[in-house]
Amino acid sequence: MTVNSIGVVGAGQMGNGIAHVMALAGFNVVLNDISEDALKRAIDLIERNMDRQVSREKITQSERDQAMARIITTQDLPQVAQTDLIIEAATEQEVIKQKIFDSLLPHLSDNTILTSNTSSISITRLASRTDRPEKFMGFHFMNPVPVMQLVELIRGIATDKETYETCLGVVEKLGKTAASAEDFPAFIVNRILMPMINEAVYTLYEGVGNVNSIDQSMKLGANHPMGPLELADFIGLDTCLAIMNVLHDGLADTKYRPCPLLTKYVEAGWLGRKTQRGFYDYRGETPVPTR
Repeated sequence: MTVNSIGVVGAGQMGNGIAHVMALAGFNVVLNDISEDALKRAIDLIERNMDRQVSREKITQSERDQAMARIITTQDLPQVAQTDLIIEAATEQEVIKQKIFDSLLPHLSDNTILTSNTSSISITRLASRTDRPEKFMGFHFMNPVPVMQLVELIRGIATDKETYETCLGVVEKLGKTAASAEDFPAFIVNRILMPMINEAVYTLYEGVGNVNSIDQSMKLGANHPMGPLELADFIGLDTCLAIMNVLHDGLADTKYRPCPLLTKYVEAGWLGRKTQRGFYDYRGETPVPTR
């Protein structure tokens, strides 16, 4: 199947990045969100990020202008349904994702491929609620999308070969690398990454080290570009907790039990950079550890 147009549902952190790279790769993009303000913020951010690429000579001004012209925004979900490939990039809550796919179904073309950018939720289960489980798969980008080179492609139990190869072709056109993952909780990247972050929170919770010493230890001792608590703030502590709950529920192993301190931060609304407080306080000129 040839893909010319991409629908992106959700204009947040992941959705705007997906729209950005798809438009630069030559796809026509329909970007959807329930919030007009979110759509305006997404377009402003995409423009700023592309301007930065122009200034760094990663792309030309002409490529930037042509890419921006390929993106249209809409609050009308049926408009998204007319595209060749849809990527759902809403918040990491299964009920919300199911509602989006339920709303899309009556308006889809016969050949439209449905995908989810979920970082942990069962692709097989999401697909089973649609009329095309064979044309449904996981299309998981890393954050920030324009920078990160990996895309996880996750086949559900019913995903057919043509759908997988079509999505693989899209990843290749983006100039990114695809990693094929089986449909088990959190797939590959987050199956490995999130327990490490959760263990860092336990290390903080048990008083083994403070925020600064834990992050410095992993940056200088393991050569990580970002400490695990700093990374958790960047990802969003609510997202980290949601993924740990998926791992714990799906694999029934106590080693995936979310740290109570992570739960407490989320209960407080301290979700990281997006709320200005998490394991660091971002309200001043420089981030300050909160523990």
